[in-house]
Amino acid sequence: MALTRRALLEHIGTVGGLGAAYLAMEALGLAIPTAAGAENFKLPGGSGDGRSVVILGAGISGLVSAYELKRAGYRVTVLEARDRIGGRAWSIRNGDRIVQTGRPDQRASFSPGLYFNAGPARIPSTHRVILGYARKFGVGLETFVNVNRNAGWDFGGKVQRERRMVEDMRGQLGELLAKAIDAHALDGQVSKDELAAVRRFLVPYASLDDKGRYAPGGSSGWSVDGGGYAQAPVPLPRLAFNDLAPSPAVTLPYLFEHIWDMQSTMLQPVGGMDRIAHAIYQQVKPSVRLRSPVTAIRRSGDRVRIEHGPGSQMTEADHCVCTLGANLLEKIPNDFSPAKKAALKGVNYLASVKVGFEAPRFWESDDNIFGGLAWTDRANENVIYPSNNFGAARGVLVAAYVAGWTNRDNPQKFAGYGNEQRLEVCRDSIEALHPGRSKLLSKGVSVGWGLVPYSEGVGALWPDGPGGNGARGGQYAELLKPEGPIVFAGEHLSYQGLWQEGAALSAHEALKLVAAMAKASAA
Repeated sequence: MALTRRALLEHIGTVGGLGAAYLAMEALGLAIPTAAGAENFKLPGGSGDGRSVVILGAGISGLVSAYELKRAGYRVTVLEARDRIGGRAWSIRNGDRIVQTGRPDQRASFSPGLYFNAGPARIPSTHRVILGYARKFGVGLETFVNVNRNAGWDFGGKVQRERRMVEDMRGQLGELLAKAIDAHALDGQVSKDELAAVRRFLVPYASLDDKGRYAPGGSSGWSVDGGGYAQAPVPLPRLAFNDLAPSPAVTLPYLFEHIWDMQSTMLQPVGGMDRIAHAIYQQVKPSVRLRSPVTAIRRSGDRVRIEHGPGSQMTEADHCVCTLGANLLEKIPNDFSPAKKAALKGVNYLASVKVGFEAPRFWESDDNIFGGLAWTDRANENVIYPSNNFGAARGVLVAAYVAGWTNRDNPQKFAGYGNEQRLEVCRDSIEALHPGRSKLLSKGVSVGWGLVPYSEGVGALWPDGPGGNGARGGQYAELLKPEGPIVFAGEHLSYQGLWQEGAALSAHEALKLVAAMAKASAA
């Protein structure tokens, strides 16, 4: 009996799973080629041929999936548990309600035009896919100021300007290296010519004098600013090492701007971080059903049946793209394999917390701080100054972005505080950074993502970190595998974890699997 391509693929899939079947399809010329640039992703037009797909979740992964599937000819239904789209890409505006499990609801009362980005704070310029969707749908972008040398660092009870900390640390370390070279401590370790080149470089790099000592020349700030006529500037004296490294908590701020996905230029959508999600939503709005929490995920022959609210509704489809986090998915009744159920358990999710206040823009008028971050070893960890509408009368100050930046125990600790305690910690921090100005903070709200229904965390934390490149082991590999007609997506299934980029990239991978299944069934 002749072996058809479909029978061959089914046999390969039975033995090696869908991943093996997909590789076989590539060899047979049946798979979808990956675009040269991921931002140019597109399924073949009409390839859906009317097949139905139900998508669980209307965050970035779900919306991207819906858009790409619809334009390829699939019939799409998106089920979203909340009364809004965007998932964790959430910008809070006047009148919005903030629900946290076990806590009183909050109601935002910001002035018209102001907003608080409760989820993602910025977009790296290297995130080509999410920026590609912004470009495609006309979402305006502006610079997000991620580093500001004029902002304060509050560590060990002392506040110093970032420029003084960074420049003095550079100078002190440069002086140490120069001393080691001059004392011939590195002879034999590095060639003579290389040592001479490094020693020459250290003079301008670390502001060293002719004796190899760090001599502040103004890059770290001035005790007296240069003025008109005879007012010559006077550099600040150098800080001692104990002042530059008062605790391990200060390490991350020194490294922050060198992290791959924190390097300039950073961007943000004009009008709020949720603008990209809403732009994609406009392309698929008729297919999205809000207030439809999933109550069970079932197989129905070679199709899928989703049970959901309100009431006991059911949606059947040929395929399912599930974008729910592992922490949520493990609690939903399902027909998954034992291996999948086991893999869903124990994925750690970050209980990040953010706090926002409205205030007159005293940080600009008093301290000439236009965007950027302040850092602290207090429980609120950092402060984000708004990067938009410079010179306006009022703005929203992010007075806490607690994610373990300066102390890995902070997220759980801060999440355990009540709303008023969170706000009080932030007021004290702002008072330290801007004496006498904490009284100007008003309309404060906090979002503890671990307590937000249908999120219960801001993102998955894999052992090598959300953006690490190490192997993630069998648990992660299992989560990538389809369950029959059900495929999975979300930032947790990417090496761009905790970013909208990772959500979109994982959606693209999931859609390749859907299209491969559809093509195999038609072969």
